[in-house]
Amino acid sequence: MDSEHKVSRRAPIGVVVLALLAAACSSSSKSATPTTPAAALPPTSTTVSLPAPAGLPAFYAVPQPIPGAPGAVIKTEALAVPGMHGTVYRVMYTSWTVSAKPVPVTGLIIVPKTPAPAAGYPVVSWGHGTNGMADQCTASLDPSSDVPLANDLLDKGWEITSSDYQGEGTPGLLPYIAGVSAARNTIDIVRAAHNFPAAHASTNYVVWGHSEGGQTAMFALNIGPTYAPELNLKGVVAGAPPSQFSLVYTFLKSSPYRYYLLMAAGGLNVAYGNQLAPLDQVLTPAGMKLVPDLAKGCTDYLSKVMGNLDVTKLVKADPFTLPAWRKVLMMNDPGAFTTVNAVPLLMIQGGNDEQIPVPSTQLLAQHLCKLGQNLERWIYPGQSHAGVITPSAPDMIHWIADRFAGGANPDPYQPKGQAGIETTTCPS
Repeated sequence: MDSEHKVSRRAPIGVVVLALLAAACSSSSKSATPTTPAAALPPTSTTVSLPAPAGLPAFYAVPQPIPGAPGAVIKTEALAVPGMHGTVYRVMYTSWTVSAKPVPVTGLIIVPKTPAPAAGYPVVSWGHGTNGMADQCTASLDPSSDVPLANDLLDKGWEITSSDYQGEGTPGLLPYIAGVSAARNTIDIVRAAHNFPAAHASTNYVVWGHSEGGQTAMFALNIGPTYAPELNLKGVVAGAPPSQFSLVYTFLKSSPYRYYLLMAAGGLNVAYGNQLAPLDQVLTPAGMKLVPDLAKGCTDYLSKVMGNLDVTKLVKADPFTLPAWRKVLMMNDPGAFTTVNAVPLLMIQGGNDEQIPVPSTQLLAQHLCKLGQNLERWIYPGQSHAGVITPSAPDMIHWIADRFAGGANPDPYQPKGQAGIETTTCPS
């Protein structure tokens, strides 16, 4: 779910989790779809503060009460990041859960050093890949994790926002694979930048994510125009977005990423609760005993603890045979979208992706094309799940620049990152 280039610290495993999630979870419930514009709320007097999670800086303490408007800035701090071509701010802001309840979220806003245009800096909001679900996995702890790629964006005069997602660095576990939750977090940090005077942010933005972040990007495409109508979503780049959950499940059961089963089950349970996503329907007692481990470490830890477990001893039933779980899984699968909008979409993937089967994104593209989505899909032959980032980055940046410039859709630009790139365009 990550890449060799990471605007946030994530491993190239996030997409696989979607498939596992198809095997591990299935629950039902609808997400609220708020359209309330973000408000630049005045500072709120606080008498209580939830302490920062163990091992994290004091910044991650959560003041109470939490402002209710999505995008409200709770607090900020400037960070020194050597080599960064911009000013880095760690931020805490308000976002909304899948049930439209206010929740504190942390992340980064990186402001270019060049003077701001009159309308503000265009914003690229990054959706990070999988690194775990615990507080210590929060990406904003290490803003220097991918300075070169960040500088490629900053040198274009673009501002970067990067959400940690709900639950990393803030109370509770990450609602892993809950697409609406991560998409709201990724959009609301753009609102927060717009509400933060030092950011000089434009209302124009693009969402770019890979693997788990690719799913985030797909849901930002789906909800962006209605969730944040005061912003102008110019385009979405989804790298190896997970979809077709039911098809990927079989592969994941015996893969090194089988622990994503637990992550997906735990994440959807966090998002939708015991009534709509009951863990005891899909996990055996042995599986239930492993759920607390999700809060004990990041993906390296989870891989060591759970990477060789026998999935058949952890999963009680195929989640797609359980009505509640099937509904929740379908709610979080981009392959189940029933509507599209005018925002252009670019999907990229490595031809040798070892985590997300290439045919799954082909099926996703075909489905969206039938619905009338404006999209392009670029497959880079021979590239792995994470390895595709380096050769594709200049091409994706070119595509994003065309979106900010008001270029034609579909974009006539042909990717040049390597020879033999397979391209699909719709409408053709």
